Amino acid sequence: MARVLRALVQLMGWACVVIGLFHVALGNAALPGAASAGATVDSWGRFMGASFVGYGLAWLWVARQRPIPARAVRWLAGVFLLGGVGRLLSLAVHGWPQWFQIALTVIELGLPPVFFWLADAEERAPHGDVEAAPAARRSAGGPRAARERPL
Repeated sequence: MARVLRALVQLMGWACVVIGLFHVALGNAALPGAASAGATVDSWGRFMGASFVGYGLAWLWVARQRPIPARAVRWLAGVFLLGGVGRLLSLAVHGWPQWFQIALTVIELGLPPVFFWLADAEERAPHGDVEAAPAARRSAGGPRAARERPL
């Protein structure tokens, strides 16, 4: 379970970074059906894309910790879940969005419970079951320094 957690945390981080950069670069064109939404929505979308890059970097920072901190995973997963709840509110107020947005809503509501369930997998794992940190990270400043080193 610890390896599954580590893989999902890394995948989540990289996916968010790539998606965020896509939105920063393309603006309205990154949103199906929003190409003609205007300058205000384009500005907001590019800003939110940059914020999503930061969110992805937070996931990647968590992935670098040994062990992966359950509290951080739960907080980040909670933010993701809140995004899915926001999409549900939009659905209730404005109706059904474009099909891809529905697929994203399913992911945003379905993935957080998996993260909540796996969050403490590395913290619970016997010490030998968590893969060792690379030698370069172990040597400079001990295990605490390796855990607290920024990206």
